[in-house]
Amino acid sequence: MATRKYEQRLRADAAAETRRRILDAVYQRLREAPSEPVSVDLIARMARVARPTVYLVFGSRPGLFDAVGADLQERGGFDRMLQAAAHPDAREALRGGIRGVVEMYATHRDVLRALSSMALLDATAVGGAIQRMEQGRRSGMVQLAQRLADQDALRADVTADQAADLLWLLTSFDSFDLLYTGRDLSIEKTSTTLITTADRSLCR
Repeated sequence: MATRKYEQRLRADAAAETRRRILDAVYQRLREAPSEPVSVDLIARMARVARPTVYLVFGSRPGLFDAVGADLQERGGFDRMLQAAAHPDAREALRGGIRGVVEMYATHRDVLRALSSMALLDATAVGGAIQRMEQGRRSGMVQLAQRLADQDALRADVTADQAADLLWLLTSFDSFDLLYTGRDLSIEKTSTTLITTADRSLCR
């Protein structure tokens, strides 16, 4: 029994290592050639696996990019961002959530920029993965806006729907990147700018 469990653990470790190599190969390719399509053949060669292995692990090319999106969130601190956004005080949730989003974007900025650009050209695989990531953000902003409204934190002339729209804009990757890359601001200054804008535009 002990030998079987040991062998099962070795197989699981090998599978996890293969999965990690493939994902890292995608990251590397996106950084090296952000304007070029990501070929499964090339990714397989870079990861030192057979092409069918990529499909065995991820199911399909869209499945590969879904996994990349989930991995980006996990490695970028998505759980910490969710924890901050769950603060009982909606205003603190707003500030912590925006700060967490900025830190997550900054962790893999180059990869996210490449994916965002590729989504327009590869709607099925990359575009679908980005869309599914954005659906979660959209839902989170609607919930946060409603919490602000329920706690009477919104300005009298701002509805929950309007708040959700502005939060959607402020927490987008493009808004982050215009400040972080376009204005060469630090993570802290980027966070502060977006938080201050949200506070002043939405809150009493």
